[in-house]
Amino acid sequence: MTAKTMTRPGECRIVTVECRLTAAARAQVRINEIPETQRSLRRKINAAVQSLELGPLGDTCTLWRPLTDGRLDLEPGVLVARDFEPVGEVVPSALPAGRAAHFLYVGPYEGLSGAWQILFAWCAQEGLKLAGINWEIYRSEDSAQPETSLYALLA
Repeated sequence: MTAKTMTRPGECRIVTVECRLTAAARAQVRINEIPETQRSLRRKINAAVQSLELGPLGDTCTLWRPLTDGRLDLEPGVLVARDFEPVGEVVPSALPAGRAAHFLYVGPYEGLSGAWQILFAWCAQEGLKLAGINWEIYRSEDSAQPETSLYALLA
């Protein structure tokens, strides 16, 4: 995800992002179902993108929207260079363009919930109106300290 301004780890700020194409699969899950659902859908995504000629693959990502009754509309995926025809559950999708609140979290994935709380609290403090579309982009060159960029699209 290309941002017009850089965010340092642990800092919240508003950034402008471009639309990015993804190969993704969707599920509606409860919070406690996220890890297993992510693993299952990522296996399907990996198998599908290997059968397609999508050009260089980018970082993995997850787009999500809050639903009622403690469920999330979850869309794990991988950034791709071009559009494609659906392959089973794997469909073309995109991360949105626009202004977004951004937080760069460095640490284990188990800490993502707390990182989202920091970003959402900052948005509330700043009086920012959220669109209800959120996403994470995972960069894990250092598996001991993976970097995750959190984005919350602004209304």
